[in-house]
Amino acid sequence: MSRFSLVIVFFWCGVVACITFTPFAQAQYWWNASREPVGLAPDPAHAEEAIVQIYGARTFSWRGYFGIHTWIAVKPTRASTYTIYEVIGWLQRSRLPVLVIYDNVPDRRWYGNVPELLLERRGAGVDALIGKIDEAARRYPYARDYTVWPGPNSNTFTAWVTRAVPELQLDLPPTAIGKDYLGLQMISHAPSGSGLQISIFGLLGILVSPVEGFEINFLGLTFGFDWQPLAIKLPMLGRIELL
Repeated sequence: MSRFSLVIVFFWCGVVACITFTPFAQAQYWWNASREPVGLAPDPAHAEEAIVQIYGARTFSWRGYFGIHTWIAVKPTRASTYTIYEVIGWLQRSRLPVLVIYDNVPDRRWYGNVPELLLERRGAGVDALIGKIDEAARRYPYARDYTVWPGPNSNTFTAWVTRAVPELQLDLPPTAIGKDYLGLQMISHAPSGSGLQISIFGLLGILVSPVEGFEINFLGLTFGFDWQPLAIKLPMLGRIELL
């Protein structure tokens, strides 16, 4: 057996192992899947300070084995509601923009799947970050385009915003498939807005950053490691801290 064949065999063995041990997405039918909040977002009635939160949850149906859907929520100082920024792919079927900006509860389940809080910023200086987030979101170049794999998708949007607002220093997990899609640009900062990333249409690339560490993207799947704290990054399983 050639070396190339061995690489392919080990790669797909890894994929099967990841599927076996990855928590399955809970939503079975979109019409009855829960969209209830899970209590991760402060109540605006009791939290006057400015808040930015970024969430991720396993995607709907079988796609939840492989990746997550991400979205951004902001609440300016003394605001009574959160504003959500996210890309919703199925709006494309109705020929509508896939980028939506609306007021709602930010920590709702994503069609049955419990969201994880990926980042939170609160208090002084956050109103300025909210202004930058809004500006970057409205400049998103793929507001009417959506492709599940390799992008542009919801994670491409989140990465676009966080590249434009490097103060957030968001380390998107390996399961955020689409975060590495750069379109025709191919060379940019990492999604955190730091370091260097080279990516060929989100299918093949490399990333080095003080925030994300070191990552290799192969066919949209991310392998890598981080050194602060020490962790490995694997497709489907995500980030696994070693210390």
